[in-house]
Amino acid sequence: MTPATLAALTAARTAKRAVVLATRLPSGEQRLLPDPATPAALNAAAGTALATETSATVVLDGQHWFLHAFNPPPRLVVVGAVHIAQALVPMAAGLGFGVVVVDPRRSFATSERFPGVEVSTDWPDEAMAALARDQRTAVVTLTHDPKLDDPALDRALRSEAYFIGALGSRKTHAARLARLRELGHDEAALARIHGPVGLDIAAVTAPEIAVSILAQLVAARRGAAIARKPAA
Repeated sequence: MTPATLAALTAARTAKRAVVLATRLPSGEQRLLPDPATPAALNAAAGTALATETSATVVLDGQHWFLHAFNPPPRLVVVGAVHIAQALVPMAAGLGFGVVVVDPRRSFATSERFPGVEVSTDWPDEAMAALARDQRTAVVTLTHDPKLDDPALDRALRSEAYFIGALGSRKTHAARLARLRELGHDEAALARIHGPVGLDIAAVTAPEIAVSILAQLVAARRGAAIARKPAA
């Protein structure tokens, strides 16, 4: 690997930008993808490698390339430093998610309650504006408070976040959707929200609810069919 390629790869990983290191076999020629100067087929193969998080050798136009995918870690933005969040956050971190907890209520959003995790006490709209909500980001709101949940959901719906979930009953969710319609979101956008969030495993306790949420996050990330929880 040349110093220039290594520097570019290091910069991409520092910036948490998804890239593929393509190595031509057997010559050892290397390049980072995607790259506008690279044939479309090779860029497309790199995109597949990133989407499937798989490193593999591909053959294109008789040339062998080893594609090494470098994805940034998936991220979970949790709005609401509540007791369910205390169960959810360490489980998500254990699955490799980079977790950010957002809650302007400073008595809830503390490092003592969420050790080793990034905590933001900004209002959700401000916090969400500062976060790059890309296709590797999931957003889950847990507060039941429209003043906190709605701004976060509004921002999430205007982003590429791959998963958006909100805790709440059928009545709570219906009222939430009505408010979001008033903010300009159409039915296709609102259908992106999993409400109530979590797979239907008859969860009752905070840790059980956390498990149901994480199961749904993983299913969405891996492209599995997702069973929505029946609203109560």
